[in-house]
Amino acid sequence: MTERIQLPTLSTEKDFDGDSFSPIYTTTVTVDGGAAAHGRASGRARSADGVLDLDLRMPAELGGDGRGTNPEQLFAAGFAACFHGALSLVARQEALDPDVISVAATVGFGRDPEDGGYLLRVDLVVTWPGADAEVATPLVEKAGSLCPYARMAWRGTPTTIALATP
Repeated sequence: MTERIQLPTLSTEKDFDGDSFSPIYTTTVTVDGGAAAHGRASGRARSADGVLDLDLRMPAELGGDGRGTNPEQLFAAGFAACFHGALSLVARQEALDPDVISVAATVGFGRDPEDGGYLLRVDLVVTWPGADAEVATPLVEKAGSLCPYARMAWRGTPTTIALATP
């Protein structure tokens, strides 16, 4: 018998009025360069708690062997999972069953036409069999305003980059 997983008790209301970012959960994943000394080509990603531990490889389309997970797949998985969670919460609030909902995230890695650098593009597709579009569309929009990945994509994310010193 499978034990039921406890659903999160996060609020869907925008009810925080603090002056600064207030983290609810923090995680750290460290990537090393592996045999090629290149995180994307031969790296290994490990979470601080040890739950995530996997090899990273370049996809064949970028010249790699394609025999491992790549950062774009990890990003797509995180984005799709987070959006699905937000949509599931708002669906439940409307007494709708989210069991049949799926979210596909397509992440494209390419060149930025503005400066020639690299850029990601994300397309999300929500599949909700049996849902009336007039009911589902506002819920998908609400999920987009709640999902931190979607908010990051639209607004940017405060980021710091620092060199650790011994």
